[in-house]
Amino acid sequence: MRGFTVSVLLLLTAGVVSADLDEARAEPNLEKRSKLALDNAVAALKEAREAYNAGDMDKLTAKVIEIQDSAALCFTSLVQTGKDPRKSPRWFKRAEIQSRDLLRSIETLQHDMSYLDRAVLDKVKEKVQQVHDDLLTGLMEGKRK
Repeated sequence: MRGFTVSVLLLLTAGVVSADLDEARAEPNLEKRSKLALDNAVAALKEAREAYNAGDMDKLTAKVIEIQDSAALCFTSLVQTGKDPRKSPRWFKRAEIQSRDLLRSIETLQHDMSYLDRAVLDKVKEKVQQVHDDLLTGLMEGKRK
């Protein structure tokens, strides 16, 4: 009976996290949307770690995809603002710092995983690294023409 209760709670929690990404997509303020997306990525990474520790590779894969989608949403939302990161760095710098921290957390999880399972995180690590690099480049070089 206890296992059933835990399963139901996990399913409800998984629905809440994907609902958070939908909530982020629905946010009309693009800067706030980027923050909500990265917050969702951090929560999804935490759930991915829990899924890996529980041996649930399907849930781990789903959370990895959610992290990728969240990082992409963050970056596209900031780009859609049309603002120059050098003139209005507040949200860009926040996203750059949070994406760097997310990347470190992904690397830590990957290091803690079995060697055979580490490839699951390669693609998401690459995507988050690309988002971080693009944000940093925007802050350092300014708006691309």
